[in-house]
Amino acid sequence: MGTGADVLRALHHGRVAGDPLVLPGPWDAASARVFADAGFPALATPSAGISASLGYEDGEGTPPGEMFAAIRRITRAVDVPVTADVEAGYGLPPAELVERLLEAGAAGCNLEDSDPSAATLVDPVRQADRLAAVRAAAGTALVINARVDTYLRGPRTPAAAIDRALLYAAAGADCVYPILAPATHLTTIAEAVRVPLNALCKPGTPSPRELGALGATRVTFGGGLQAQALEAVRAMAAGMVG
Repeated sequence: MGTGADVLRALHHGRVAGDPLVLPGPWDAASARVFADAGFPALATPSAGISASLGYEDGEGTPPGEMFAAIRRITRAVDVPVTADVEAGYGLPPAELVERLLEAGAAGCNLEDSDPSAATLVDPVRQADRLAAVRAAAGTALVINARVDTYLRGPRTPAAAIDRALLYAAAGADCVYPILAPATHLTTIAEAVRVPLNALCKPGTPSPRELGALGATRVTFGGGLQAQALEAVRAMAAGMVG
C-alpha cells in the first residue's frame, strides 16, 4: 500500500475536465472529521483558517510550533491524506521544514513565493532553488504545491504566472497554484505549465466543477470555509443575545 503522499499524488492525475480534485480546508480536528466523513478523499489545511482558529492573523503570524501542532491534530483525526499550508515556510531550512511536516503527518504542503516580512514577491530563481531543496529533502514523501503570488503582488498576467510556474515545476513541484488568478486565465496557464493546477474557489467565483472545466486539476478554498463557519457562529450568537 502506498504512503499518504502516494495516494494524494495519484489523486491529481488521470482526472477529466470538469472533475477536479476538491480539497476542503479543515481548521481543526472536528472540521477535518466532518469533511472526511462526507467522503472527500483528501484535505488541505488553510493557514488563514488555522491562524484564525488559534487567534492569530494570517501571514506567518502564527508561531510555527502552534501551526505544526494544529496540523498534527488534524492528520491524527482522519484517515485520508492531508496537505498543509505552511505559508512561506516560517524561515525554516528545507530539511527542517520537511522533517516537521512529516512529523506532523502531512502528505503534502503549500509553499508561497511571497516574502512575509516585506509583502513582496521572492525572486523566482531563489524560490525555485528553495523548492528544489525541499524536494531533495522530502523525496517522494511530500506532494509539493508551489503557490504563485503574482496575482496577489503583481504583475497580474498569465505570462508572469507561467514564467514562475515553469521554474517551480522544473524544480520538482507536483502542482502549481496561481492564487487569485481570474477563472478566464486558468486555461492559458494550465496549457502552458502542464503540471496539475490548483485554483482557489471562493464566493463569487465559478464552482469547483466549472474551475475544473477551465483547467484546474485541484480546487481549494483557502480560509473561506472557516470564515463561513464563523459567520454561522456569529449568527447563532446574535440570535442568543436577541
